[in-house]
Amino acid sequence: MIKYQVLKKNDSITHVSVNGHALYDRSGKDIVCASVSTAIIVTVNALEALGQNQTIDFVIEEGNFKLDVKNSNDIVNGLLNNLEYTLDELKKQYPKYIKNQKER
Repeated sequence: MIKYQVLKKNDSITHVSVNGHALYDRSGKDIVCASVSTAIIVTVNALEALGQNQTIDFVIEEGNFKLDVKNSNDIVNGLLNNLEYTLDELKKQYPKYIKNQKER
């Protein structure tokens, strides 16, 4: 199961973590893992393309993503809110395979 967590302070996202594998299907066929990976990569690429490299720290590894916001702004918060929305929508569609860690 993929587990994700989004932390906020004053309505600004300060931290995002995503861990695990969906196990929806075998490697290379797992549409849930592919969707989550794509959402993360698109978000990080957009942050970098928009010159926000200095405002974030992130690590992307096999089955593990962590992002910390050093200096929030409208661009960073907008893109991270979109990532959270995307993960929430995937959770609604595939509740057996992805879970928001704030929901116990």
